[in-house]
Amino acid sequence: MAFGPPPHRAVGVDPAARVAADAILGAEASVGPFAVLEGGVRLGDRVSIGAGAWLGAGTTVGDDCEIGPHAVCYAGVSLGDRVVLKAGAVIGGAGYGYVRGPAGHQRVPHTGLCVLENDVEIGSGSCVDRGSFDDTIIGAGTKIDNLVQIGHNVRIGRRCLIMATSGIAGSCRIGDDVTIAGGVGVADHVTIGDGAVIGAKSVVFGPGQVEAGAVVTGYPARPHRQFLRAQAALLRLEPLTARLERLVGQEEADAPADRRAPR
Repeated sequence: MAFGPPPHRAVGVDPAARVAADAILGAEASVGPFAVLEGGVRLGDRVSIGAGAWLGAGTTVGDDCEIGPHAVCYAGVSLGDRVVLKAGAVIGGAGYGYVRGPAGHQRVPHTGLCVLENDVEIGSGSCVDRGSFDDTIIGAGTKIDNLVQIGHNVRIGRRCLIMATSGIAGSCRIGDDVTIAGGVGVADHVTIGDGAVIGAKSVVFGPGQVEAGAVVTGYPARPHRQFLRAQAALLRLEPLTARLERLVGQEEADAPADRRAPR
């Protein structure tokens, strides 16, 4: 804290904010200009709400939370203590769920909840969808980078690290202490065991399972050593291909004219 003291914030509600009459604000709460707190919102102690943030009806926010500018919590979202939502994060919106019908794609109602436990951080531009009939839950201590998509009904364990531009499709189950590197795609209904590591730019297809403690990389994702062997084999193919092309060319050059392959 000596090298990075917290920025000063004014305690109280800015005159330009809109706070519902039945909203409850804890001690030393701070609500910035143009923020909106709808009916039934409950803020814990020392909560900071940035400029232009929007908290839907019935949102509950624990103690010492920081809601960045223009962050959005849809109705009924629940945040534990010390949760950080960086600017532009969107929590609890309806998930991407449709069924085909005679009139086109019909949206599936998403009536589940979205729960972020203690010490969760969500980066700028990241979205965590609410559940459809189940709940979406982000476990305590998990840190999610910028521009990450978490689908409906996903359950993420404690102390996970999920890095930028990754996407996790609906109904996945992710254990504790999992690391998901940048640009990873996880298909729906995948289970990832405790302590697993998914390498950058990998794609985990589902339905399926990544075992606890596994390190997987590639497209499709597979054990890291297997991926490295496959890459090494591809590198060895290049000189063999060049040699084969030379042999074929020499064979055609030596063949009688009437037996040469057409070009």
